[in-house]
Amino acid sequence: MVTRKSKAEIERMRTAGRVVAEVLALVESELRPGITTGELDRLGERHIKANGMTPSFKGYLGGGQYGNGPHAYPATLCISIDDEVVHGIPGDRAVREGQIVSVDVGAIYQGWHADAARSFVVGSPSPQVAKLVETTRLAMMAGIGAAVPGNRIGDISAAIEDAAKPHGYGIVQNFVGHGIGTEMHQPPNVPNFRSGGRGIELAPGICLAIEPMLTLGSHEVEIEPDGWTVVTVDGSLAAHFEHTIAVTGDGPEILTTI
Repeated sequence: MVTRKSKAEIERMRTAGRVVAEVLALVESELRPGITTGELDRLGERHIKANGMTPSFKGYLGGGQYGNGPHAYPATLCISIDDEVVHGIPGDRAVREGQIVSVDVGAIYQGWHADAARSFVVGSPSPQVAKLVETTRLAMMAGIGAAVPGNRIGDISAAIEDAAKPHGYGIVQNFVGHGIGTEMHQPPNVPNFRSGGRGIELAPGICLAIEPMLTLGSHEVEIEPDGWTVVTVDGSLAAHFEHTIAVTGDGPEILTTI
């Protein structure tokens, strides 16, 4: 069931979203060659907890379930590098000059989630990489722009595809945007491509995480043996952007912003 959130509930998501945006800004300020993904993860976790919130990802088992077992996600941030699309696990790996570093973060405030992601480039990007990253961001913004009352989920999908496809980028299909609220993943799914259906009609109070993932090659991906890290099958570079938004009578409102 797709739920519509009240103004008070959206306010809680907005509060969580501010901290999520602050974490991404902190990561950007500290991102440099030699820093490890584990150090960035600890920075993010400290900031979320210092604001009285809980990380959305740590201990996540999928399907809205959390736990401490071997299949639980072990970190606060997802940090994916170069051909890693999403769900990369932080650790001892040091970041290098020229790499694409995609960071995904979520926080829970009084039971309500917010979720966002950005792709950064360490140092000066090549024109090809800079275009991939910027196009992914613009595709996200195009999708957000289509999230208005009376439109449908398919209009968001079409706007994202239309921003990405002319450049020849692969549009990852196995992982898509989603509804969000008291769970990190709720109905409806929000594909980043035309999927043959128009989807539900958008109305004020519907909250979505819109998150295109584009590659320099094929759209095909696979999951690494760690059970989490998603990589491109052909080894091509990838970028990922995401915002949590609320559909309002005045249009879409981005909740994951400072």
